[in-house]
Amino acid sequence: MTKKQFIISAALLTAATGALAQGNGAAGITDATSMVTSYFDPATKLIYAIGAVVGLIGGVKVYSKFSAGDPDTSKTAASWFGACIFLIVSATILRSFFL
Repeated sequence: MTKKQFIISAALLTAATGALAQGNGAAGITDATSMVTSYFDPATKLIYAIGAVVGLIGGVKVYSKFSAGDPDTSKTAASWFGACIFLIVSATILRSFFL
């Protein structure tokens, strides 16, 4: 390959790369935004379901401690209740922040 052929092929390659890069960037960003926001409803429902399961498990643990006469029942109940509230509030705040 001569120097002239190398320069011509490099120029053609640069021109082709520039032509491919001149697409509509705004449309790509809009498509990406709509794809990401479409995941929020299922993710929010999943977090609510996880909060419900955590709440049920916490209720059973608190009930078993209360039935056994454990003096640390109120601390356990507060921690499980706080975990459930955190899951629900974090899902709601994330959804309202990003949508």
